[in-house]
Amino acid sequence: MTGSKSVDADVVIIGGGHNALVAAAYLARAGTRVILLERLPHLGGAAVSERPWTGVDAKLSRYSYLVSLLPEQLRRDLGLRLELKRRRISSYTPDPAHPERGILVDTGDPAATAQSFREATGDAGEASRFAAFYERLAPVARATFGSVMAPLPKEADIRTAVGDDELWEALTQRPLGELLRSSLHTDIARGIALTDGLIGTFARADDSSLCQNLCFLYHVIGGGTGDWDVPVGGMGQVSAALEDAARRAGADLRTNAAVASVSPDGEVHTVDGERFTARLILSGVAPAVLDTLLGDESPTAAAPEGAQLKVNMLLKRLPRLLDTRVDPTAAFAGTFHINETMSQLDRAYDAAANGAVPDPLPAEIYCHSLTDPTILGPELRASGAQTLTLFGLHVPHRLSAAADGDAFRESALQNALRSLNSVLAEPIEDTLFVDANGAPCIEARTTTDLEESLAMSAGDIFHGPLSWPWATDDDPLNSPAARWGVATSHDRILRCGAGAQRGGAVSGLGGHDGAMAALEILRS
Repeated sequence: MTGSKSVDADVVIIGGGHNALVAAAYLARAGTRVILLERLPHLGGAAVSERPWTGVDAKLSRYSYLVSLLPEQLRRDLGLRLELKRRRISSYTPDPAHPERGILVDTGDPAATAQSFREATGDAGEASRFAAFYERLAPVARATFGSVMAPLPKEADIRTAVGDDELWEALTQRPLGELLRSSLHTDIARGIALTDGLIGTFARADDSSLCQNLCFLYHVIGGGTGDWDVPVGGMGQVSAALEDAARRAGADLRTNAAVASVSPDGEVHTVDGERFTARLILSGVAPAVLDTLLGDESPTAAAPEGAQLKVNMLLKRLPRLLDTRVDPTAAFAGTFHINETMSQLDRAYDAAANGAVPDPLPAEIYCHSLTDPTILGPELRASGAQTLTLFGLHVPHRLSAAADGDAFRESALQNALRSLNSVLAEPIEDTLFVDANGAPCIEARTTTDLEESLAMSAGDIFHGPLSWPWATDDDPLNSPAARWGVATSHDRILRCGAGAQRGGAVSGLGGHDGAMAALEILRS
């Protein structure tokens, strides 16, 4: 790694999302001179908290909204000042055909959960099958998540640790729909499980690509238990803690520093005419964006495509449910599934594949402020106001990209509201808070909005197709970049974002792995 150019830094990091901040913190703590370049005026990427409505003291997690895959070891390594809370209610799912009844999965009350399954499905054994299904997955979660802070394990090692060859083959070699049908007997229970395979992923239950299996795996391994946690203060607190850790370690973090081009020999140019050289470049941006910065005429990255609609709301109060047996504070405290039976999810996929936003739109709702009221100002808390986040499935970027942005956003939003209202005893519109200008506190964010605001290619929250978090048994793993799953086609450029092999979700794993590979290279 020698040349005629002076070295401005050991490492230049492109992008300032949470993964890039993790990489910067690790590298700076190891004594590496690291410069991070972020095009926006703030850091954090999609892991931010913002106040979207005029005169309203509500700090929303506007994009990403839960934490599952952020390892405790990473938090200890970086000394993160971050508090996470666990939700007692896992989920509530009204029966779409009979929304006056539904399934409430309460992790603190198995008997009530069993009764809920029995009343909603008429099947006295489905609650036991549901619990057994996730108990069977527990060794997969423990083995896989237990490996994520080390170099990529080989597939055979994880398979041996799981100790269930039949499950392993069902999960990694055959479409997820087969496993769900053999494990669960009801359409609604299968749908509850299947949604974990469809967050931001456009696929049928039986898609032969197994992309739904990959997404499902990442959703059930978090923390070794599959639990999803709530960051106190909102997602912005995650990025703030990481920024603080990186700055305390001495990292040079620069905002309003949009990168114009990157060269394989370690040179980075910004749109403002600044030039940086480094021994290594770490890319926290999507692989497709990196290809563009490199000027590659034949892109190496797989084409990304997001598949979701995000709706943020602030309510005067929680709405009443058609299911009067369930308190709305319980229903909305976990993941509230709407029109997400397995058959509905597959029909919604078919509709979107044929060019239409699904109606009813499969969606899931979460109320952050029930678990963490600190995101609301004192007056809002006293008034009974609550936030709602709706995540709509099967809205692939191809639909948004082919339409007028404003018209598509409004049409998709109306589909989402109709879907939500189908299980409520009153229209959600009647409960919306209004801002200082008298406008209702609701916004929809499409994949195009994500692409334009966050430079997230095609609105893909994973930066491209997910990969198994292990190496195949015949992978040579003969370089630091290969061992950590962060290699690109250029030796001096590594991934450190969601596009890394173990990237995706708010985990910090892409940043950790990029930093570990970089340190091995720099010390060699």
